[in-house]
Amino acid sequence: MVVVAAGKAAWRMAAAFSERAPVSVARGIVAGPRVGQEAMSDRFEWFPAGHPDPNEASLAAGIRAVELARSTNQALGLVLLLSGGASALLVNPAPGLTIGDKLATAQALMNTGAAIDALNCVRKHLSALKGGRLGAEASRSLTLAISDVHGPVPDDPSVIGSGPTVADPTTYADALEFVRTAQEESSGDAVPPAVVAHLERGRRGEVPETIKPGDARLARAEFRIIGNRLTGVEGAQRTAERLGYVVRVLPDATHGEAREAAERFLAEATRLAERAPGRCCVLAAGETTVKVKGRGRGGRNQEFALALTPHLARSARAVAVASAGTDGIDGPTDVAGGIVDNLTLQRAEGAGLNWQALLADNDAYHFFKPLGDSIEWGPTGTNVGDLHVFLTG
Repeated sequence: MVVVAAGKAAWRMAAAFSERAPVSVARGIVAGPRVGQEAMSDRFEWFPAGHPDPNEASLAAGIRAVELARSTNQALGLVLLLSGGASALLVNPAPGLTIGDKLATAQALMNTGAAIDALNCVRKHLSALKGGRLGAEASRSLTLAISDVHGPVPDDPSVIGSGPTVADPTTYADALEFVRTAQEESSGDAVPPAVVAHLERGRRGEVPETIKPGDARLARAEFRIIGNRLTGVEGAQRTAERLGYVVRVLPDATHGEAREAAERFLAEATRLAERAPGRCCVLAAGETTVKVKGRGRGGRNQEFALALTPHLARSARAVAVASAGTDGIDGPTDVAGGIVDNLTLQRAEGAGLNWQALLADNDAYHFFKPLGDSIEWGPTGTNVGDLHVFLTG
C-alpha cells in the first residue's frame, strides 16, 4: 500500500497504521504537525504543513499525494488517513490559482460565519486533489477518517478533508453562490478576482467539475469513519461519571452562531440538570461559527463561553460552563477555550473588563486570559469538534 496521512493526527495515524496494518507500507507521506513520541517509518516523507493557514509544505504534500495516487495499481492501492485540518494541511490549487488565493477565500468565508460544508464546497472547486480528484487518480483506495464534520449531514465523507477520495455532489454554481455571499458581507473585496473568475469558468463548463457520484473512477474507493464527536463525548462522560456526576448528553450536534448556540445549550442543560438527582454534568459537542465584526482575538469556544457570562451571574444555582476545542486550539490563539461560572462577571468587573465591549469586538481572548480562565492544554494532535460541559452541584 501507499499511504497519504493528512490532518492534525496525521503523524500518529501513520505511525499506528504502519505498525498494525495487515499489509506492508511501500511508501507514504505525512502532512501535518509532528506530535507525540511515536517513531515514524523511513518509508514516510514528512511535510510540516501549516494550519489553519496552508504553507509551502502543504503545497508540496498535495503535489506528492497526487504523484503517489498515480503510482498505484491493482496490487498497490492507496490508503488515505484523514483527520481534522486536512483541508489546509494538504493543498494543490487548481491551475491558475495560488495558495494565497485559497487562503484569502477561506478567510473571507470563515469571517462571515460560513459552515464547514460551505467552506469545503468552495475548497473542492479550487483544488486539483479535493472533491474526489485524488481518488480518481488511484487504482483503488481506502480512506480511514477521524471526523470533525457536524453539519447538515454529520460525518459527511464528501466534506471531511474536502473529500479527496469521495464523490462530490456540489457544483461550481454552489461554490460561486457561497463566495458571492462572502463578498456581499465583506464589502466585496475579500475574495481574490482570480477565484471568482475560476468559479465562473467552472459554472460555464469551461473547467472540469469535481468527481460526481457514479463516476467509474471511484468504483473501488472505500470510506470508513473511525472516530467522531461522539468519541470525544464518550470519553468526557466516562470521566464525569468517575468523578461522581450524573451525566446527561445532548444528542444533536451544536451548530450556528457561537453566542446563540451557547444560550440554547445553557437552556437545555439547565432543564436537564433540574431533573437529575445530585451533581449533574451535561455534555454536548459540535462546531459553531462566528461572524467576525470586530478586530479582537478569540475563537468560537471562547466566544461561546463569554456569551454566557451575564446569564450565569443571574443564576440562583451554582453553575460552571466550559467550551473547548478537542484539538487544544481555539481560532488563532494558544488556548482551547474558556470557563465561566456564577462569579465570573463579578471578577471581571473587579479587573476592569467590560464583557459586552469585548464580545462585540470578538475579543474573548482578552477576557479570559487576564482572569486565568482560559483552557490551556496545548495541541492534542487531533480534532473531533468542540466539547461543551455544564456542571452543577
